[in-house]
Amino acid sequence: MRENSDKTPESREAAFSQKIGDVEARKLRTKRRGVQGIWLGLGMFGLIGWSVTIPTLLGVLLGAYIDNHYPGVHSWTLSLLIVGLFIGCMNAWHWVAKEEKAIQEEEEKDE
Repeated sequence: MRENSDKTPESREAAFSQKIGDVEARKLRTKRRGVQGIWLGLGMFGLIGWSVTIPTLLGVLLGAYIDNHYPGVHSWTLSLLIVGLFIGCMNAWHWVAKEEKAIQEEEEKDE
């Protein structure tokens, strides 16, 4: 609080105006995106879900095939389910990191 009292009224007013301008610019960018943001979010939710589901199901199918044709002591279905789930989670993490990076680059470009 003390730092603000050391500043001149003009510099405090300029800083306040800058902050208001930044908030307004962010609101305008959000308004421009509008419904696209909602659909983009739902699409990303679906993409992440499928990027986990498909490798998991492929692991289960391959494991079931191996268990049926080459029976053994260990369950290949369970092992490959875990491997598929791990690969799917890594795939989802990749997509989320990629989108987050794109959003940050867009925000930096707008500033």
